[in-house]
Amino acid sequence: MKKTEITFGTDGFRGIIAKEFTFDTVERIIKAISLYLRNLKSNKNTVIIGYDPRFMAKDFAIFSAELMKTYGFNIILSSKVVPTPIVAYCAKYYPNSIGAIMLTASHNPKEYQGIKFIPNYGGPATKKITDEILKYADKEISVKNEGNISIQNLEDDYIKHLENIIDFKLIAKKQPKIIYDGLFSSSIGYFDKILEKNNIKFESFNMYHSSDFGGGLPEPKEKYMKNKKTGYIVIANDGDADRYGVLDEDGNYVSPNIILALLLKYLKIDKKIQGKMIKTVGVSKLVEIVAEKTNTEIITTPVGFKWLSEAMRNNETILAGEDSGGLSSGNHIPEKDGIYANLLILEMMSYKNKSLKELVNEINDFAGIKFYTDRIDVKLENDIQAEKLKEKFNEFNFIADYKIIDKNFIDGTKITLEDNLSSLLIRKSGTEPLYRFYIESNDTDKLNKIKVFIKQNAL
Repeated sequence: MKKTEITFGTDGFRGIIAKEFTFDTVERIIKAISLYLRNLKSNKNTVIIGYDPRFMAKDFAIFSAELMKTYGFNIILSSKVVPTPIVAYCAKYYPNSIGAIMLTASHNPKEYQGIKFIPNYGGPATKKITDEILKYADKEISVKNEGNISIQNLEDDYIKHLENIIDFKLIAKKQPKIIYDGLFSSSIGYFDKILEKNNIKFESFNMYHSSDFGGGLPEPKEKYMKNKKTGYIVIANDGDADRYGVLDEDGNYVSPNIILALLLKYLKIDKKIQGKMIKTVGVSKLVEIVAEKTNTEIITTPVGFKWLSEAMRNNETILAGEDSGGLSSGNHIPEKDGIYANLLILEMMSYKNKSLKELVNEINDFAGIKFYTDRIDVKLENDIQAEKLKEKFNEFNFIADYKIIDKNFIDGTKITLEDNLSSLLIRKSGTEPLYRFYIESNDTDKLNKIKVFIKQNAL
């Protein structure tokens, strides 16, 4: 039988359970990670292992723990389903930690599972690290004196840390009207526990772990956040709680682009926090405008939080974020954290004493412009089709009769059109067999014309 090719996308290895993602594949990945860790020649020897609510995630986690134990590592295995950001926090701050393993496919459909390695800086593994791990794939590894496995709850220190960086007293005083939609995700038993511990009232729905995420996708988007109520914001997380989603008091989805702009202004102007804004190439021009108006330097990276994490570790950071719903800040871990993101939104609303809807209107007024975004996904049959699409769009001088004035290739192709306000980012997904077209404009007619152009030339 042909072995599954092991590749690392924007955030670890992912595959369909019982097809690409099997115990054999996990064993090969764990062996490679173990060889990589051995060759670090570190005096640290503890690996934290966590898992999301997906089918057999716990079984894969126990299997991984038993393997690494035989290779001489001491294992701290989560006693229950746990969010990725908590595992990342433990990877950074637990004594003797050399890194962590997380069994998760994040926001992918229920049939997927994944595995990611988190180094002991508490963020996604860099490409350099994953390339090094791949060098050890399918190489022999000797059994060492066995380590041990300790089963523990992982959240206590993480929660204490959040209580040092989030103003829970202010949120409790203002009591914004909150609906927490658990979305059957790993944040259940954590986000609600944090709110209850700090006397913050909320209503909740979908508050149990489900391997099929209630029949939907584990993605905090309006389509799946159905429990709306006038006057209440709705907040949720994806499957492993490293992404966030929020609906305003009228039930409208507030895009991560707008949230990043709001939080940048809040942290810089109101909280007086200094540093750089670090964003991926797909983030809205709105954030660039707010950064310019707040005199904040911007660093732009390829798509994927591993690039943001690397930049965070090398720069004083106000905020780091991506348009897909991942963010963190300089006083937190260099890993995207949907729990922290939702708490920061609640703190901002409480500090400003305004609804999210009001704040969204304010940020558009502050920027002097309103942007509209959309995305078209094209399913790929193979890499040849992807390359042909890339070449075809790279040859265009006009998109929907609008002249192209700039192209950059930080990640895929980012095309800026003649008004300098409309753009198109074209890139291959790092987690799914898709080619993604991200569209932005300050004009809905232009946006729709660009969409038509893409459909005519890509579908």
